[in-house]
Amino acid sequence: MQVVTTDSEIKKDSLKAWVLAARPKTLSGAAVPVMIGLSLAWADAQTHNMSGIFNWVAAALCLLFAFIMQIDANFINDFVDYAQGIDDRATRLGPERACTQGWVSIGKMKRVIAATTCLACLVGLPLVWYGGVAMIAVGALCVLFCFLYTTHLSRMGLGDVLVLVFFGLIPVCVTYYLQLHTVTLEVLFASIACGLVIDALLIVNNFRDRDTDRLAGKRTIAVRIGAQRTLQLYLLVGIVACLLGIIFLFFGRWLVFVTPLLYLLLHYSTYLKMKKIWEGRQLNNCLGATARNIFIYGLLVSLALLISGLYLSVHVG
Repeated sequence: MQVVTTDSEIKKDSLKAWVLAARPKTLSGAAVPVMIGLSLAWADAQTHNMSGIFNWVAAALCLLFAFIMQIDANFINDFVDYAQGIDDRATRLGPERACTQGWVSIGKMKRVIAATTCLACLVGLPLVWYGGVAMIAVGALCVLFCFLYTTHLSRMGLGDVLVLVFFGLIPVCVTYYLQLHTVTLEVLFASIACGLVIDALLIVNNFRDRDTDRLAGKRTIAVRIGAQRTLQLYLLVGIVACLLGIIFLFFGRWLVFVTPLLYLLLHYSTYLKMKKIWEGRQLNNCLGATARNIFIYGLLVSLALLISGLYLSVHVG
């Protein structure tokens, strides 16, 4: 059951208000790509007798940067949707938003967005030491598209592409590269799979909001292809993500292919719930279930990689 927070429970600009605005439940989506990238790097370092090369400072900076950028994106989304009049308290189906509810003042939200963006840049800047000046370009792209997503690209139906890139390809590949200074075929497949799994969260969101988005002129994928195909797409991204794990079989890491099948069972169960509920605020339960599934996927893949790394280091290295 969804717990609804009333305005009277939230003091304006209080710590609780800002925690709600930060949407801590979304941080699992930021953590999973970094977890998978680090697990891949650690496993490969063990397999090739390079355990001493793994850098924990770079690992911590990657994770912290991902968290701050996710919070920054949430603040920007909250503010822009309010400023553009997209969030309407009467028609909104998703979780309540801080600016629309009046939990935080608009002036302070602007200043906090600026401060959070600067903090992310400061945290990410030391990664130049580990990955070269190319990390500046990567960080700049993350910041740029953090703003462009809410202001323009999500309204054009490009949100799913951005999720694949910025929650899959970039964080997994860059996290791995910062450790071992290369990117392998396994890393590429794992990054695409990760992006697809996390995109399921956006698909649920767009599936729920398809009618209000259509009225607001947002051309999300759910608006473009319709509810039935969007539901099928939700199921498909989970299946394809697991099938991409076949690449690990060719490198003796069968466990990395097998363990995510548990995630697929959970994903299919959530798909059935979406199909049954179909519309309305109850789909927020599927949103929460999808976030849980994503985190479980990240844990399963990461653990499988760590175990396979240890096994191969003993039997092959």
